[in-house]
Amino acid sequence: MRSALTRRQWLGRAAAGTLGLGRLTILAGEAPSKKLRCAVIGCGGRGRSHTNEAAKEQLVALCDVDDRNLAATARFANEKYPDSKGLKTYTDYRKMLDEIHKDIDAVFIATPNHHHVLPAMLAMKLGKGVYVEKPLCHSVYEARLLAKTAEETKVPTQMGNQGHCGEGYRRLCEYIWAGAIGTVTEAHCWTDRSNGGFGGRPPAKPVPPGLHWDLWIGPAPFRDYHDYLHPHGWHCWWDFGNGSLGNSAPHSMDGPFWALKLKWPAAVEVEQLLGGSDEMFPVTTRIRYEFPARDGLPPFKLYWWDGRKPGLDKAALEKIDVVAPKKDAFRPPIVEELEAKYQRDFTGNGTFYIGDKGIMYTGWYGDGVRIIPEEAHKAFPAPPKTLPRVKESFTDFIEACKTGGPTATPFSYGAGLTELTLVGCLAIKAGVGKKIEWDGPNARCPNHPELDRLIKRPYRKGWEV
Repeated sequence: MRSALTRRQWLGRAAAGTLGLGRLTILAGEAPSKKLRCAVIGCGGRGRSHTNEAAKEQLVALCDVDDRNLAATARFANEKYPDSKGLKTYTDYRKMLDEIHKDIDAVFIATPNHHHVLPAMLAMKLGKGVYVEKPLCHSVYEARLLAKTAEETKVPTQMGNQGHCGEGYRRLCEYIWAGAIGTVTEAHCWTDRSNGGFGGRPPAKPVPPGLHWDLWIGPAPFRDYHDYLHPHGWHCWWDFGNGSLGNSAPHSMDGPFWALKLKWPAAVEVEQLLGGSDEMFPVTTRIRYEFPARDGLPPFKLYWWDGRKPGLDKAALEKIDVVAPKKDAFRPPIVEELEAKYQRDFTGNGTFYIGDKGIMYTGWYGDGVRIIPEEAHKAFPAPPKTLPRVKESFTDFIEACKTGGPTATPFSYGAGLTELTLVGCLAIKAGVGKKIEWDGPNARCPNHPELDRLIKRPYRKGWEV
């Protein structure tokens, strides 16, 4: 359903304060015990976790383009949380925010990536706190727009990469900043997730009953419904997701981004790739990011490994959107070397930090932070805890909405981390061995200007930001 206003009119009027906007700091100055009035957009999959946390406050609205998700999640909330009785349901978040924005304090967004930016922009312009699943958005332009708008509106914002709120990455920073492994010049991140495939689109199929397909497509170029899109396979497709980089790197790259004080890479190059097409992300990638010296730190190289080993048979590789078994995962050689040497299991996701005095490890969410081997970790004096400790991601956001305090991963931080993954996606488009230069201040690829079209993508009419 379409709102009576165009998106540009809506955003303009919201910015001008002509839609009856309330307080920019949601409940600041009131008793922190007062319940936050919440709306959840995208309530299947990760959205069920959003719903569960939002309903611990007061859930006033749910929005999902799949009637089955909507009904099941509303039933779950009504049965488990009495304050959710009477919540309203919508299939179009534009209509929801148009009709009941005065009844909402905070918005939780757990849609496919291509739908992150518009509801976040609408909610921020209306003075609402906004929590968005990782990655923050679908393009570099959107990342910078969201960060800029968050700064202008001063509303609480949070990107949902849960590890940033945990103990692991905070301890990692404290160890590295204390010189635990000396000067760090290299890191390797890997994931066993394979969000990609081969070739073009499968044949068109009838839209499943209860799925509002035009609303699911939203701002993206229209296509007929087909397999491997809803509810989770959209990660694999360029028009909707960001591949394994978008799905996993906001977790495992968070450690090097924070601890090594990274910002913009000077260049990015895909060293190895398998699968992929103009439609789909690859099933395997190895990417090298090159960072210049910064803040007294030397040049740094960050390597990204994802998906399944290139040597697998074609039938195994063509299984779309899977988690690779450990034996099939495409991991840095150093992982298997250290596993064999120290009889350890470093799981399917993690990061190694290579310093001139040693090696550190963190798991996917920053868990298990350790100097390798264990004897070296025990021998290094534990550094003081200098970073503030925060509560888990949802609680941290809700408290910020009530008190006006900061969040752990505001859009100002989440946008930078997300952009790091998105520049890697540009390098995938360039292809193997085609190093792309990244002009961070101007957000462009000077030596591959053909990639600039992906920095800001066109939106369908009615879905512009």
